[in-house]
Amino acid sequence: MEAEQKHDDEENMGNNVNVMCILTDPEGTTLGAPMSVPQIAVSVEKVLRIVYQPQAIFRIRPVNRCSSTIAGHTEAVLSVSFSPDGRHLASGSGDTTVRLWDLNTQTPLYTCTACTLTLGNVAYNMHLVSGSKAGEILSWDPQTGKPSGNPFVGHKKWITGISWEPVHLNSPCRRFVTSSKDGDARIWDITLRKCVISLTGHTLAVTCVKWGGDGVIYSSSQDCTIKVWNSTNGKLIRELKGHGHWVNSLALSTEYVLRTGAFDHTGNHYSSPQEMKEAALARYNKMRGNAPERLVSGSDDFTMFLWEPDVSKQPKCRMTGHQQASFF
Repeated sequence: MEAEQKHDDEENMGNNVNVMCILTDPEGTTLGAPMSVPQIAVSVEKVLRIVYQPQAIFRIRPVNRCSSTIAGHTEAVLSVSFSPDGRHLASGSGDTTVRLWDLNTQTPLYTCTACTLTLGNVAYNMHLVSGSKAGEILSWDPQTGKPSGNPFVGHKKWITGISWEPVHLNSPCRRFVTSSKDGDARIWDITLRKCVISLTGHTLAVTCVKWGGDGVIYSSSQDCTIKVWNSTNGKLIRELKGHGHWVNSLALSTEYVLRTGAFDHTGNHYSSPQEMKEAALARYNKMRGNAPERLVSGSDDFTMFLWEPDVSKQPKCRMTGHQQASFF
C-alpha cells in the first residue's frame, strides 16, 4: 500500500493544508477514491510506502525459548507422544509411570501406575500404548488413565519402538507395531489383544520401527540394515543396506500427517470413522503430492542416509558431518 502525500511550497510551512492520499495495493491498483485530510505542511513533497502482509494464524515463538516446564516425574523421562489432536501429551518415565498432560493448561490429567517396570516408549492414538524395558506392553484409556486390559505378551526384551497404523489406511485404528531388542518386530491388534503378525529376519536388536503411509512397515536394527515389510502378510519386501554400523533411528517425510491423521489447526470434529478416514487420506495425499514417501536413517557410523524405498534400494543421499552417533 502506498500513500502519496502532496504538500504546498515552503511558504505555506506551519499552516494547515490538505494532504492528498492515494491508496494502492502491492500491484498498484487504486483502492478507493483519493482522500484529503488536514495536515501540517512540510517543506518538500514526500512519498510514504507502507508494506503489509497477512499475519500467521499460529502464534510463533523462537525455538530458543522455553514456553513451559511441566514437572511431575521423579525419574528420567524416556519417551513422549502427542495425541493426534495436539491437546494432550503422554510421557513415559523411569519412575514406572505414564503421565497424561493437558497442554492447554499445562497441568497433569492422569498418572498411569499399573506398570512396575521402567517405561521406555509410549505411542498415542485413539488408544495409548506403552512398552517397558522387560518387553511388557500395556494399553491405557486416555479418557480415564486406567489400563484397558491385560498386558500384551510376546517380546522378551526392551521395547525400543511403537508405531500405530495410519488412520487413513484403517479407521478406527486397531493395529500397532512394536520393535524390541529381542530382534523381532510384532504387529498387534488392540481389540483382539494379541500378536497377529511377527516380523522376523533381523539378526540383532531392532532399534526403531515406523508404519508408513503407503501401508509398509520400516524397521532398523543393530545388524546395520533397514527392512521394509508388507503390513498385510508380514512378508519382507526389500532390505536397505549402506550403513557401516548400527542403525539407531528412522524418520518419515510424512510423519506429521501420519501422527495427526484427520486433525489440523481448524479443530474439525467428525461424525464417523469413515469421515475421519477420508479427511486423513485427503491430508496425506495433499502433503505427499506426486513424490514418494522418503525415509531418513541415523547410525552409529556418524552418518544419515536419505532413502526412497518405494523407488530404489540404494540411498538417495548420504549426509555427513556429525562427530558422534546420530539419534533423532
